[in-house]
Amino acid sequence: MAESTKLPKDIFAVDVPNHELLKLAYDSYLANARLASATTKQRGEVSGGGKKPWKQKGTGRARFGSSRNPIWRGGGVVFGPRGNENYTKKLSKTAKKVAIRQALTVANEAKKIVVKDIKTTGKTKEVATFLADNKLERRVLIVVDEKTPELMRASNNIQNVLVIRASYLSVYHILNADTIVMTPKALPVITEWLSKEEA
Repeated sequence: MAESTKLPKDIFAVDVPNHELLKLAYDSYLANARLASATTKQRGEVSGGGKKPWKQKGTGRARFGSSRNPIWRGGGVVFGPRGNENYTKKLSKTAKKVAIRQALTVANEAKKIVVKDIKTTGKTKEVATFLADNKLERRVLIVVDEKTPELMRASNNIQNVLVIRASYLSVYHILNADTIVMTPKALPVITEWLSKEEA
């Protein structure tokens, strides 16, 4: 399936000594997309608990000043998420490029990469026919140089298709795709982007 003769070896056939960098880049993508939306209330933020449950002395029970103590049911939460956690994982630009080249190499060796042009007037049926003619049934990643309104409109309603610009390729998208369809115009963009070494 892969048209390896059209793919530059310095990007699609590099050495992949192990998968450690791929895992770092994959985890980094997921971590950077994570939202710190979970929040818990501390004892001072939980409603109620203003009255002392019972008097300090004479009951034989332990002293308590508030029913919103963390050890009580309905009390505050200790050391819970506060909504300001930073889950991001930084990866240098050079390492990210190396990881993408390794991911493309792994995909190319598995014969997942196809270089084909996709033409559509904006009708979903045209993209569906393209997929059927090329026997692409599972998760398909379409890599283009520029997203056109027609292609986006034609592919938005197809569940297993994701359209992405070549300059926004990531290890996550490459490894999760069962087939990667690259347009001829997207290939030079990828080559120029990934061939540049950071100083």
